[in-house]
Amino acid sequence: MGDTTRGGNNEAPEGGTPTRVGGDLFAGEISERHRAILEAAAGLFAERGYAATSVRDIGEKVGLLGGSLYHYIKSKEALFIKIHDTALQVAEDRIRAAIEREGNPWARLEAACVTMLGIQLDPQSITMPLMNDFLAVPRHVQESLIAKRDAFERIFVALVADLPLAAGIDRSVYRLLLLTLLNNVGLWYRPGRLSPEDIGRQIVRIFRHEVETGARAERG
Repeated sequence: MGDTTRGGNNEAPEGGTPTRVGGDLFAGEISERHRAILEAAAGLFAERGYAATSVRDIGEKVGLLGGSLYHYIKSKEALFIKIHDTALQVAEDRIRAAIEREGNPWARLEAACVTMLGIQLDPQSITMPLMNDFLAVPRHVQESLIAKRDAFERIFVALVADLPLAAGIDRSVYRLLLLTLLNNVGLWYRPGRLSPEDIGRQIVRIFRHEVETGARAERG
């Protein structure tokens, strides 16, 4: 998440379109019809991508065409922003809930990384397909998405600020390297020997080991 802009695997899990990460994303919507439209659009955006999904496709999915659909949505762009921001907010809420249970700065970082990878590597999650569609949307839509991603990244700004890092380590570079790694695990991860949670713990252990090694070298 954060500054992810690369393309990814937008395939649906076997048997249907991707389902919603973190439970029902749209439980608070004002009507069942509006909720159904958001769910249908989320599945289509995740499966096909923004460019290959039309308003007509979404309308056919829920049995609404023409003006009837526009009664519920302003535009495809606004719909994508709404779904993107909702999915990212659910992810942010889950990460914040996980880190609030921890007191140690390293334990908090580990909880954030483990939770983030659990979301990203869930084969039924719509979050990463939406994140990875960044370059496919118009520039004005990108600007709106960036605002939400920057807000999400502030979680890691605070987490890294609290770490007892060795002198000379630039915390901005540290954070960007960590997020880049987390955002790209999906490019190589395959279910098997290690779970997403195991990978998250390993990443923090590696980052912490390098810091501790550097600190010992400076003292020596």
